[in-house]
Amino acid sequence: MLKMGKEKVVLAYSGGLDTSIILTWLKENYDYEVIAVCCNAGQVEDFDAVEKKAYATGASKSYVIDIQDEFITDFIWPTLKAGAVYENDYLLGTSMARPLMAKKLVEIAEAEGAYYIAHGCTGKGNDQVRFEATIKALNPSIKIIAPWRIWDLESREDLIAYAEKHQIPIAQSKEKIYSRDQNIWHISHEGGNLESPWNEHLDDIHVMSVPPEKAPDQPTYVEIDFVKGVPVAMNGTPLSPLELLTELNKIGGENGVGTIDIIENRLVGMKSRGVYETPGGTILYKAHSALEKLILDRDTMAYKNLIAQKYAQLVYDGMWYTPLREAIDAFVNVTQEMVTGTVKVKLYKGSCTPAATKSDNSLYSEEFATFSKDEVYNQKDAEGFINLFALPLKIRAIQKQNKKGGETENEALERKVLKGGEFVG
Repeated sequence: MLKMGKEKVVLAYSGGLDTSIILTWLKENYDYEVIAVCCNAGQVEDFDAVEKKAYATGASKSYVIDIQDEFITDFIWPTLKAGAVYENDYLLGTSMARPLMAKKLVEIAEAEGAYYIAHGCTGKGNDQVRFEATIKALNPSIKIIAPWRIWDLESREDLIAYAEKHQIPIAQSKEKIYSRDQNIWHISHEGGNLESPWNEHLDDIHVMSVPPEKAPDQPTYVEIDFVKGVPVAMNGTPLSPLELLTELNKIGGENGVGTIDIIENRLVGMKSRGVYETPGGTILYKAHSALEKLILDRDTMAYKNLIAQKYAQLVYDGMWYTPLREAIDAFVNVTQEMVTGTVKVKLYKGSCTPAATKSDNSLYSEEFATFSKDEVYNQKDAEGFINLFALPLKIRAIQKQNKKGGETENEALERKVLKGGEFVG
């Protein structure tokens, strides 16, 4: 008789506080093999150490997967082209990464014959939805283990105590307890003194950038080339997506660009506070928007701005693998066909300002827009346009004037009201 092997669970593993505890906790509470999967999305990390730590704390296998290129080209660029910004502030750094990470977990679970995926997301956060919605969209037969929703550990302090008890090495302490998430696009900071919205965030929170006050006293200029809405070069030098974003993060960070401190509405219904550093991404969003203003017509821009809000909500809510997101992408890609050109951006002590734009597809014409003498625009034509444009207003005003002068047909009809069962004439 064949002996059946153990069930397998694939764990989304970072080697940080939560997942370090979860790996040991899974071994304690389930008779499963634990396969740790760490996705390199651009965070500053010693991935060899992460892999060794996974094995040292009981993993049967440990994967480290570099997803940076796929993250940028298949998730960041589409979101950038859509102009999606959640609640007018958040550039969706964590939100975009989670569906790709969940996709990799599913792929490894299928390859390993695992029927369970575990993650370290809390029951209060958005990430649990992003991970699980993606897993259900890609392989609904896989079951989810979410320790934060079922164990008796209730706080970061409890986790630290658990780690100390089980001799699990961790970086956090009770004095320094920010929850951070970093990738090639951004880094987020939550918890600690940020939990009170009355506390100003401290300068030492910065990782990818400097505070604006410590930025250079002279502005820095950077030129970004776009082809069909996708950034392809910096200062005239073609770069790979990873090289480009890495360079922009460096330049933006040195100039204190892209740090926001916001209160946001989580999908689960509560408000939360976070500090987000997105230096390179902020430069790209500003530059891309400026180029669109040069090229797109008014109606297209207006409608694109409307769907950008919906796109941002879909990404924030973890609804990446949906027909609606794909349909919006189809529309966005059509709008980007002509979005090719160059934007010069000025960076100065935290500000990021488009300074100049150029494109062969520009709808801006000096001949038409000039305040000097021209031979292409007959200003007398404006009179007829205004007469037609304002015609509804003119008709309404005439009706009001007639109404003051005597009884209108409508008023005569309104006077014939039913009083006591009889029409009064």
